[in-house]
Amino acid sequence: MKEFVAKTLEDALQKACAELQCEKEDLVYSIEEEKKTLFTKRVVINVYELEDVVDYAETYILNITDTLGIEATASTTLKDDMIKITIDSTNNPILIGKNGKTLQAMAELTKLAVAVKFKRRFRLLIDINGYKDSKYRKLVHLAKKTAKQVQRTKTDAVLDPMPADERRIVHNAIHGFKNIKTISQGDGTHRQVHIVFVESENKVLEAVTDAVEEQTSNQENE
Repeated sequence: MKEFVAKTLEDALQKACAELQCEKEDLVYSIEEEKKTLFTKRVVINVYELEDVVDYAETYILNITDTLGIEATASTTLKDDMIKITIDSTNNPILIGKNGKTLQAMAELTKLAVAVKFKRRFRLLIDINGYKDSKYRKLVHLAKKTAKQVQRTKTDAVLDPMPADERRIVHNAIHGFKNIKTISQGDGTHRQVHIVFVESENKVLEAVTDAVEEQTSNQENE
């Protein structure tokens, strides 16, 4: 975290951008002080770096496991704009929960806490002992198998409700399948991926656009 002081917020942001060599829209900051009197103008901002976000997220997660009475460690890897935090604990099955529901709830809480703290949403993935990676591989297999069945029977299929990151895996897995499009429908935890047969290649092109829009929407909501 770095502190920048200037007469106006805009000046403080410009100073931060110049020192950190980044664009203003990429800054993650909080206004610590803003004073404006007849003779004095002063703005103090704290600018956070990605390491600050990671530290906060890891600490938040470990506070949850500590509250549950489970000893755990957390390690983080960064890839593109994704923050992936991997947890290892003395009781991984408890933290994962049935069908990964406890893990998903913990991930949602952490995302919300990070967004509130830094006034910005980050792409954050929490995994425990490779559970998510294994789940993704199974989803890819299921998505491709189901898409081929839809191609053969020309009968649409609906997958079980799943969170946004898993729906994205399904969309990507069958992207480009001939005469297939994917649509997400439903609200909240009931949102499902529909794998739909389309007759013409023109409709497939429209379907690809729909899938891209869905992925973009999911990223904005995380």
